[in-house]
Amino acid sequence: MYLKNTDPTGKSGPCILVTGGAGYVGSHAVLDLLDSGFRVVVLDSLVTGFRWAVDPRAIFVEGRVEDEGLVRSLLRDHEVRGILHFAGSTIAPESVRDPLKYYRNNTVASRSLLESAVAKQVHHFVFSSTAAVYGPSGLDPVSEDSVPRPATPYGWSKLMTERMLDDVARSYPFNYCALRYFNVAGADPLGRAGPSSVSSTHLVKIAVEAALGKRSEVTVFGNDFATPDGTGVRDYIHVSDLARVHVLALNELFASPGVSHVLNCGYGRGHSVLEVLDMVARAAGHPVPHVFGPRRPGDLDRVVADNRRLKERLHWRPRYDELHAMVTDALRWEEHLSRRTTPDIAVKRQIRRPSELTERVASHNKMPRH
Repeated sequence: MYLKNTDPTGKSGPCILVTGGAGYVGSHAVLDLLDSGFRVVVLDSLVTGFRWAVDPRAIFVEGRVEDEGLVRSLLRDHEVRGILHFAGSTIAPESVRDPLKYYRNNTVASRSLLESAVAKQVHHFVFSSTAAVYGPSGLDPVSEDSVPRPATPYGWSKLMTERMLDDVARSYPFNYCALRYFNVAGADPLGRAGPSSVSSTHLVKIAVEAALGKRSEVTVFGNDFATPDGTGVRDYIHVSDLARVHVLALNELFASPGVSHVLNCGYGRGHSVLEVLDMVARAAGHPVPHVFGPRRPGDLDRVVADNRRLKERLHWRPRYDELHAMVTDALRWEEHLSRRTTPDIAVKRQIRRPSELTERVASHNKMPRH
């Protein structure tokens, strides 16, 4: 069941502000929102995002979430009913080197956005959080009831925002869903979006770059973990399945305005680094060059999500939960990036045949969507 607009003017229905909507996960969530009939306003500073990554059906505004004047005017002028908040910094090792950047971009900026939401009576908020809030829990799988013990400023910056969300929900007519991502991978199956950063830390993105010769090799950090092949095991989730979670969460917030949620986002099973490299090699048709390096401080043997609460509360059923799907979509997207010349040309290619795109989206949307 999805929220439908009953506006007699015939507009498509309710408007959602997406911060960081020009980034990797945010751009996919924008696609799912638009495909589901929402109107979308994207606010992105373009520090790490790409203007061409924003679907042309959305309204794009370049700016920062802590610009309260800008944010409040957007919330007012577009009659925004909900916020999906992706904007922020996301590289855990960098947060150790520069913690104040993470507290500024993640915690302080989120506080400003929350204050604007409360001021303009936007009552529903979906937050892009992370499994890094758990730290070395020692649990397998990791449930939402695990005591958070972040090992990095990145994890703390996200957990502090979750704390603010909980306090706001106790004091105002406001509810939220904090989504704790595990390891995001893949790209839009229709080829409309994908991971595009040249400095990505996502394993699947790095591996397909190496397979296509964009980087010389993949460094595997450690081969002495207590796992079958000695390399770390992580729970990977397809970015389009994750995008769907955000839309389901938003609809749940609309349907039950007195209830908030904290939910793990993963498939509940893991793959080792070598299993990922082997799958990329099979998809590419040749081995992925890699070398072994030392273990990184704090790396765990295995980190897998307990996703039962996600499935129960949002009735979510993944569509792309095979490693092969994540890898082949990522490889196809990386090949697409290789053929690009400039961002402007990329935009033209993206919208050159809108009728074809509309047809493909319509066909895609006929598939079951849970």
